[in-house]
Amino acid sequence: MSWAEYWKVDSFIPEGQSGNVKVEKFEVSERDASFGQIRAFRDGRGVPAGSYTRLMINGVLVMSDTLDERRDHSVMIDQAQDQCLINGLGLGCVLRCCLENRWAGVPCVNHITVVEKNEDVIKLVAPSFQSVYGDRVEIIHDDALTYRPPKGVRYDAVWHDIWTDISTDNLPTMQTLHRRYGSRCDWQGSWKREYLLYMRRKENENPWYGR
Repeated sequence: MSWAEYWKVDSFIPEGQSGNVKVEKFEVSERDASFGQIRAFRDGRGVPAGSYTRLMINGVLVMSDTLDERRDHSVMIDQAQDQCLINGLGLGCVLRCCLENRWAGVPCVNHITVVEKNEDVIKLVAPSFQSVYGDRVEIIHDDALTYRPPKGVRYDAVWHDIWTDISTDNLPTMQTLHRRYGSRCDWQGSWKREYLLYMRRKENENPWYGR
């Protein structure tokens, strides 16, 4: 199995429900995929036919392990090494891929700290990681915007993914997180940040852009 296959959680994360949070499997048929590609023609996003896993909160889709969402986070895999921090657990796609990525047979990442605000998400997703990866992963129940790393700890890479949709409204929070970790890491990134900065520039040039 190539490291890219670890993006999909499949049987790794079982279906289940805790409180208003649910992990469930779903299928995209060839017919649905064709319609989705037509609707996604403008921005190039679509879901190929296949089996996937999604995370729902209050009946609203928070994330899934579809191809486009996996691509959104690939930059973190390229940067992750040694000691890392991820704000936002979700289904753990990024986490699993970082833990499985290897160079010459040796794991690139020794330890990852994950900060997740939703306790029910932790209950559904964390056990699978803790049973397989042991002390290589630490999952902390806390708010990414208020969590304070231990004194003296520095990360090689930090990834922020605490948003449920793609919106320029997320940029102020991203700026806050990047400022908080600017002196605590060698590299950091946020989900779709570069795209949103591009969108903000377009909006400033033309207030009607994207409406």
